[in-house]
Amino acid sequence: MTGGVAHDEFDPSRRDALAAAGLVTGTTTVRLTPQGRTRLGDLLTAERAGADTAVLADVYRGFCAVNADFKAVVTDWQLRDGRPNDHTDTGYDAAVIARLDRIHGRVIPVVDRVTAQLPRLASYRVKLEDALRHIHGGDRQWFTHPLIDSYHSVWFALHEELLVAAGLTRTGEARAGRAD
Repeated sequence: MTGGVAHDEFDPSRRDALAAAGLVTGTTTVRLTPQGRTRLGDLLTAERAGADTAVLADVYRGFCAVNADFKAVVTDWQLRDGRPNDHTDTGYDAAVIARLDRIHGRVIPVVDRVTAQLPRLASYRVKLEDALRHIHGGDRQWFTHPLIDSYHSVWFALHEELLVAAGLTRTGEARAGRAD
């Protein structure tokens, strides 16, 4: 992620070294310092310099084509007939999950394509597949829960990564009608 790292993924000795260098702060929740943000920006710029910008732009367009359908699925997961979905209708939920499966099949090639340009993004495929596995295992919080690497949380972080990789901003995309 460009904005932070989940605590369970962060090596404490690495965190301590980055803190000593003035790049991060915190122990439970690690946050970038202003100096850390500058360093991250430099690293992301260097990373993009080694990538094909036309491919990154095309990858982002491909993601946007799937994103609209994903947002509709999330809405249908959370709401039913304009009211909060209480998830008591297993048939309805199964149909929404089937739609998520189809979206997953469409987004994985996008993730694989960006990973060919930016290998560090490979973890998004793993995280999306892990969340989907939890959903199919019956743990429905893995669809949209904000405090875990739910499908929605990972999708949102992937969207951020693709924006940065394509040299775009959420504000610019919002003006263009493509931001979440």
